Amino acid sequence: MHSQKPGARMALPAIAAALVCAGAGAAHADTAPYPNRPIRVLVPSGAGSVTDQTARLVAERLSVALKKPVVVDNRPGANGIIASEMVARAEPDGYTLLFTYSATMTVNPWTTASLPYDPVKDFTPIARPSAPGGNLLAVTSTVPVHNLKELIAYVKASPTELAYCSWGVGSGGHLAMEYLKAKTGIRVRHVPYKTAVQCTNDLAAGHVTIAFTDSMSALPHLKSGRIRGVAVSGPERLLPAPNVPTMGEQGVPFEQASWLALFGPKGLPTPIVSRLNAEVNRILQSREEQQRFASMYLKPGKPSTPDDLGQLVRADLAAWGDVVKIAGVTPQ
Repeated sequence: MHSQKPGARMALPAIAAALVCAGAGAAHADTAPYPNRPIRVLVPSGAGSVTDQTARLVAERLSVALKKPVVVDNRPGANGIIASEMVARAEPDGYTLLFTYSATMTVNPWTTASLPYDPVKDFTPIARPSAPGGNLLAVTSTVPVHNLKELIAYVKASPTELAYCSWGVGSGGHLAMEYLKAKTGIRVRHVPYKTAVQCTNDLAAGHVTIAFTDSMSALPHLKSGRIRGVAVSGPERLLPAPNVPTMGEQGVPFEQASWLALFGPKGLPTPIVSRLNAEVNRILQSREEQQRFASMYLKPGKPSTPDDLGQLVRADLAAWGDVVKIAGVTPQ
């Protein structure tokens, strides 16, 4: 029978004690108050878009309130599917969240044949920082068009088929234009881009004639005069373009609004959801933050509950289904 050396016998209790301490440390990390490490917020839009800028405003204030970094991680492409799927498959621990635009939850199910997530079953609604709004229909400045009636006439009179861009197949901009086409009989070819910023930049450069894009991407080009607003989808005019009437004001009612919201994976614990919801609502009620929203031409939403957001997703999911049907868009 082999005997152990004295040094080895002395080392064993020390090693065992170290393992116990390590296990206790891990257990402590798991049970420490939320949050105890940085939070990653995936955003399915490129830098500079209205989704990105709103997400960064909210993330900055959450970092202060939660006393842990809240980091925006831009994952644009596939009309939000890439970022959404990543969050749907993430651990429901509150450290991977999704800050997204409404189409990822309410339009993609109607336009994507094999959507890798269910907007109702695979996510936990948390908060909606933005008020409902619309997107901007715009033209490059060299086009002699100033309103919807003139745009319709211009497209119909064009000897060649014109093109418009949006930030992807099934995006809010794409569906709004396809709806407009169905209602007015105009023919214009869709050119999908990866981001709204890319689409708007090409419109300003004259590479495309028409775009349905978000207001934040359009703002610098509106100010420079390189693009011109024609109409706004949604129920009311946009803060960055108060002189551009809605589609409804110009005879083509389109009341479906877009919004921005924060979600987690399914199964996110209620205490974490409640904490995040309370902090977002606190941001919306702050006069200072309301002024910051206004300085960025953003309209903050009213404080609401996670249940309110869940109900909004279900209601808009049904409403956008009707829009898709009218627009004649088939799943791809």
